[in-house]
Amino acid sequence: MNYGYLPESFSTTHQKGSNMNDTEQYRYFLKDTVRKTINFRHTDQNKGVPAPPIEKPYDSNARRIQLPTADHWAQQIETKDVISAISNRRSRRKFTTKELCLDELAFLLWATQGIRQPDSGNFAYRTVPSAGARHSFETYLFVMRVGDIRRGLYRYLSTSNELLFVCEVENMEMRLARACLGQTFVAKGAVTFIWTTIPYRMEWRYSLAAHRVILIDAGHVCQNLYLACEAIQAGTCAVAAYDQEQLDQLLNIDGKDEFAVYLAPVGKIMA
Repeated sequence: MNYGYLPESFSTTHQKGSNMNDTEQYRYFLKDTVRKTINFRHTDQNKGVPAPPIEKPYDSNARRIQLPTADHWAQQIETKDVISAISNRRSRRKFTTKELCLDELAFLLWATQGIRQPDSGNFAYRTVPSAGARHSFETYLFVMRVGDIRRGLYRYLSTSNELLFVCEVENMEMRLARACLGQTFVAKGAVTFIWTTIPYRMEWRYSLAAHRVILIDAGHVCQNLYLACEAIQAGTCAVAAYDQEQLDQLLNIDGKDEFAVYLAPVGKIMA
């Protein structure tokens, strides 16, 4: 299912240098060189195709949980200053069994994908940078221990600051760890963040240059999670090693027009 994001006018035809070996081709992808080969007058944006929506559609009757606003959680949770958060930042794989409260989860979601200024049309300015303000990500959460929230899979609705209940997941921790190649710590925190990308949100503007900046954007998002975790006596560890098909299937996404690109478990740590 492509959610109507990929018009037929979009073409992914790409001529690779036939004399490049595999290593050289992957390095080419990382360089700005690819941008110089694109005629940006032919992008869907410049053809007048409407911008894709900034959020996946959902059933208006689906169960949703309203999250606390910044005005509320800022008064309810104690946070470290930014200097302490940066200096203490590290990857943490050991978590206590303590739960996160709803205010803390709302803070982490705000820090990673919160909308600070909605704009007209299908654009929004968030708390993290993104090339062209395109923000190709959706945030999914495997909730294990967060306040009174029922265990299961959720999606963050940034436009309304809500959690959308996706489904219950049988043997959730075991299946999540298996999808992450047996890394059991990914399912031992209070919640696991998974970011998927809907590439066409970026391709609409940048064509084949989109895929490089999608991955750059993923780094922006996860670094904010690291710092926000440190601020509330929690920890996280970025994970990019997983079985793509298993993880996409666990998220109930198609693996083509939307697929997982990054994840990070979050849990409380010892003082």
